[in-house]
Order: sequence, then structure tokens, then C-alpha cells
Amino acid sequence: MNIFVVDASVAAKWFTEEEYSLESLAFLRNNEKLFAPDIFLLEMDNLICKWVRRGIVTHPEGDEIREELRGQPIQLFPFRELLDYAFEIASRTGCSLYDCLYLALAVSLKGKMATADRRLRERLDQTPFSKYVAFISEIP
Repeated sequence: MNIFVVDASVAAKWFTEEEYSLESLAFLRNNEKLFAPDIFLLEMDNLICKWVRRGIVTHPEGDEIREELRGQPIQLFPFRELLDYAFEIASRTGCSLYDCLYLALAVSLKGKMATADRRLRERLDQTPFSKYVAFISEIP
């Protein structure tokens, strides 16, 4: 079984119809177990709040998405255990510390960070961390 750390850019597409939504849903169905730092839930809740404020979803729909998200097979890791390494990666790559928490987890698990953030993927292409990142359309 492949080890994937899923970031919020992928998970958001499980609940919206936009570019790469089909790939993100297929990815979810094809992977029995996924991983993420525990800030994943905070990021997703923040995004869902934005959707509610912008009228993309109703408040009850937002609650349903939150509940469904918490039922997904994602094993969460405490971000504090990843923070020092994520800081090192962020300092070396210029990527956000938030993104680097996901990357640090992928490196520590010897897996790949699945992302739908093209700019992040491109920024990491020329670094030693590129082998730990997969754009959602690259994942079989």
C-alpha cells in the first residue's frame, strides 16, 4: 500500500465540483488509509466557513461536510511533532510552514504528499523534496 499525506487542497475537491474534483474523488476511493497533520481539520473547517459566508454552501451543508470529512479514513498526526522539520523545509524552500507540515509528514512516513496546489508542486520541483510530492493528476 502506498503512503499518502493528503492536503486540504485535495480534500476540498471531495466536496466541490471544480478542476481535479474527479481525480481527488478517485484518489479517495483508491486509498484505504491516508495521513495528515492535525491542522488539516483546522484548515478544512476554515475553508468550509468561507464557503458558508460566500453562499457556496448553506450552514447545514457545511455541518454535513464537516461530519463527512471526519468520517474519512485519515490518520492525523500532532503538528507539534512535525514543526521543527517543517520549519527547516519552509526556510529552505520558501514554501509556507503550513504546507511544509504536510511535506514533513510525508518525508517522515517515506510517502508522498498529495496536493492539488500546482504552484506548490512547481515550487518544490527543483528541490530535494520533489520526490515526496505528487500532484493529484499524477496519482494512479
